[in-house]
Order: sequence, then structure tokens, then C-alpha cells
Amino acid sequence: MSVSRRQFIKGSAAIAGAAAFVPTALQRALASSVAGRPAAQVPAGERTLVVVQMAGGNDGLNTIIPANDDRYYELRPLLAQPAGDVLPLDASVGLHRVLAPFKELWDEGALAAVEGVGYPDPSFSHFQSMDTWQTADPSGRAFEGWLGRYLEGIAAEHSGRVQSLSIGRKLPRAFWSHRVSVPMVRKIESYLLQPDPKDRIDARGRDPVLAGLYTSSPDTLPYGALLAGTLEAAQSSSAALQEAHAAYTPLAAYPDSRLGNELRLLAEAITGGIGVRVGHVRIGGFDTHASQVGDHERLLTEVAAAIHAFYRDLQAHGLDRNVVIMTWSEFGRRVTENASSGTDHGSAGPMFVVGTPIKGGLYGERPSLVDLERNNMKFTTDFRSVYATLLEDWLGAPSELVLGGRHERLPFLRPEAIAS
Repeated sequence: MSVSRRQFIKGSAAIAGAAAFVPTALQRALASSVAGRPAAQVPAGERTLVVVQMAGGNDGLNTIIPANDDRYYELRPLLAQPAGDVLPLDASVGLHRVLAPFKELWDEGALAAVEGVGYPDPSFSHFQSMDTWQTADPSGRAFEGWLGRYLEGIAAEHSGRVQSLSIGRKLPRAFWSHRVSVPMVRKIESYLLQPDPKDRIDARGRDPVLAGLYTSSPDTLPYGALLAGTLEAAQSSSAALQEAHAAYTPLAAYPDSRLGNELRLLAEAITGGIGVRVGHVRIGGFDTHASQVGDHERLLTEVAAAIHAFYRDLQAHGLDRNVVIMTWSEFGRRVTENASSGTDHGSAGPMFVVGTPIKGGLYGERPSLVDLERNNMKFTTDFRSVYATLLEDWLGAPSELVLGGRHERLPFLRPEAIAS
């Protein structure tokens, strides 16, 4: 069953209540939609977006490498990758040699790379830039995350299912919401309502007491709806994940790495059919100010191997047409290397989008290595264009309600995969 624009708004919140927590541009979009603008349809199928955060600021110039540009070698005499080691994507650029698993997906047409991604007047602060990417609001005024706003919109139509899953120790701001509770898991085996070690006498009487506490705050108060649904979401998601875990058999060899283990956990949830629409995993360490070569190669190796295994696992389970994977990093690195054999905070960088529904290729405009701004490449593609494409064409959600405005969409999804 599809969900109309009006239903999306109704599911996200009562408009008057929600308006206090969203940017002005989004308030106008909500009001406009209530007035009856044309509806975008949410797809009927079970589609999932998996977000992979490469935290720290990935060096995009040594990820998608301009191997035939002499300027690259002039600017990076120590860090530049030898042209003969680069895995070619076209006549101008190629992948770092450790990204061979990505090259395999590229050759199959299942990997797209969007070049020059960024936003106007970029911040080179990790915290500010990550907030910008996760709220989709460069002004810094938004509280909710872009995925949180999306989940609010589908909450009514997908109640009772585990719509989202964050793997890790800390909930990404992308999931922040006043109304929707997002399960946060490190290990499925320990994702249970734990007993009080000091009181084992009447554990059965605890649940109704907790339920009463969580539902005692009226929905009209700030966080009331969030509190009311938190315990129910925790209990239902725990039961669903335990069942999915018991039934799951991996059909691909995952690397023995943290990211590999986290993507395997997401695969358990997806193959278990518990309703996950958005999953999030994170790998840190990309802040390569010193001794970059070894660290960057190790991180890229881990990312490529883990995503490749995840894709192959879904493929073997017959679910690869249902899942799209997107990578992001808060910024790129400076064009020139520094005195510590590393790179400092920069601006534009690439994003990868992976999956059977993807129309492989290079998208966006490649930034110039001559026309620089303070030793940084100028961004050519707004990151919100990638978000808008995935929201509208993959998840079937009205992107202007989530992002607070319209953004150009990119053609990296196959026509037969676009939501109708």
C-alpha cells in the first residue's frame, strides 16, 4: 500500500505540534502540502536504505583518483598514488587500488560515484559539518535529523514494525526525532530488557509498571509521543531481532572487522523481514592529518570489503533489489599534503551509492584542481541532491518535506527501480 503526501504529513505529527520543531522552509512546505499539492507516492515494496558513515573526513582525492592529471602529482608528491596502481573507471579517473571489491561492483553496474559533493560555505569543523549533513540544514537551525523526519512521515503506515536500526554505541543525529524511537543495537544477543540484578523476585511485574511510566506523559507535551512509544518499540524490536538472528545464515564471507560485523547484523534484520526501511552504520578514523598512506588504505580496504560482502549476502538471499547503500563523510581533505605526510580538513568529496537498483557510473561534476578556493576544491554537487534522489526515487517520500526545499535529483537509479 502506498502513502500519499497528505498521509506522510499526518503520520509525521499533528501539523501544529510539529511546526515548532522544524525549519521555516519545512513549515511552509508542510502548509503547502496540506493545501493540496500533487502527491508523491511511497512505494508499496519493502525498500531499504543503508547509510554508511565514513567519519573523520575521507580523502576523496585519494579515493577516486585523477590518475591522468599531472596537477594531482604536482600537488601531492608523497601521497599521490602511482597511475599504474589505479583501478580505472574511465579515461580520467580510477579507484584506489585497495578498492578492488568496489571495482568488481562497478564492472557489474551496481556502483555509482557522485563527485564533488559538498554544500555552500562549508564548515571545516567535524561537529558542525556532521550536524549539517545529518540535519540536511547548513543554517544550523534544525534539531531533527533528515532520517528522523522521514521516519516520522511513515510512522503511521508502518507502525508495529522495526522501521529503522542504528548499529553502534551512539544514535546518529540523522535519526534524531521528537516523535520516533530508533532502536540502537551493538549486539543482538544483548539487545534485551535486562533484569535488575538486585531484584529478581518479581521480574514479571516490572513490565506493566514501566509501560505505565512511559505512557504517562501526554502526547501533546514535548517528547510525549516519543516517550510513549519508546518501551513498546524496544520490546517489539528486541523480539523481532532475536527471531531474525535465530533464523539467519550468512551467505557471504564477511571480513573480521567492526564494520563487517555491523553490516552483517543489518543483513540479519533485513533478511528477517522485520520491516527495516533505514539502517545506519559508522566507521571512524578518516581524520588523516599524519601518516595517511597506511591508515587510509586500511580504512578503504575495510569499507570496500564490508560493503561488498553485505551486497553479496543480500544477493544470495534474493534481496539485493530491495536495498540501496549510500556512503558519506563530513568533508574531504585539502588538495595539498601537509608536512606530516597527511592532509588537513577540506571540502568537496565523493559519495558512493551501491546496489542492484543503481545505474552504475560517475555523476556530478569533477572539481577542478586548478580553480581552487583556499587550497580546497570547490563543491559541484549539493549533498541534498543525493538525499533528495534517494528519498523521492527510492523511498518514495516527498523530499521537500524532509529536506525543507526542493533539490535537483540525480539519475543514478535505474528507471525500473524508481518509486511510482
